[in-house]
Amino acid sequence: MRKILVLGSINIDHSYELDRIVRPGETVASKAYRTAWGGKGLNQAIAIAKAGAKTALAAQLSAADRPGLERLCAPFGLDISGVRGLDCPSGHAIIQVESSGQNSIIIAAGANGVMEDATISVIDQYGPGDILLMQNEVNRMPEIISRGKERGMTVVLNPSPCTEEMLSWPLELVDIFILNETEGEYISGSAQVEEMLHILETRFPGAGIVLTLGAKGSVYRRGEEEYRVPALKVEAVDTTAAGDTYTGYFLAGLSEGKGAKESMELATRAAAITVSRPGAAESIPTARELDISCLSQENP
Repeated sequence: MRKILVLGSINIDHSYELDRIVRPGETVASKAYRTAWGGKGLNQAIAIAKAGAKTALAAQLSAADRPGLERLCAPFGLDISGVRGLDCPSGHAIIQVESSGQNSIIIAAGANGVMEDATISVIDQYGPGDILLMQNEVNRMPEIISRGKERGMTVVLNPSPCTEEMLSWPLELVDIFILNETEGEYISGSAQVEEMLHILETRFPGAGIVLTLGAKGSVYRRGEEEYRVPALKVEAVDTTAAGDTYTGYFLAGLSEGKGAKESMELATRAAAITVSRPGAAESIPTARELDISCLSQENP
């Protein structure tokens, strides 16, 4: 099994349940409030670990929050030896979740925005055949991408959230892009799925493109290889960690030697369970839950 290193963010999520997402200039009362662990780096690392793949997380957070992280990760064997506690606040997110399950998220970087050499150097413990997964919630990303490539790792990028600065990164070094329609449009400049895919594969020849399309499923394209997997029919409660779950399970499948299509099908089932539950990290299913679930194979 290939080893997976996730180098990314850890957040403390503050979630508010609302009838609808707040409009500009409006003040509303929430129906419920809770805090939970989140951040795309942590969520994706947890998804990979829950899928049963060997994974480690390199990240930063407030030293005061590290004991809580240890308690969270211990049950499913996520290696957090590369997570460093700093004398600064942890990153946090403010999440609005409306009754339809859709969400709106504000992120404050905290410790995620001051990545130190000691954290990034965890990459040096890995080599050819291993997988490096990154997002866009920590700083020094060009250096992180280049360092992973220098080590011979398979470099995977989930370009979320999209920023103008991201377009100047050495994206030609990325081996696999995992992105949704919004992110695909930002990078390609097109809102049409087929044109978007064509532009992405032209701009990044040889890279695998995994495009998630919500209720329309997902598409994988790499050269002449193309697969399309439909979404599963479920009642959405909270979509917060759906993309992170998909990313984690897709890479877990690849690390175990599964092909792209089989990994997409695995990821689709996992994400469908995630959206049927509230929360972020805690909503991600285990591999056993996928085995015993009875999800519809029909398109919603």
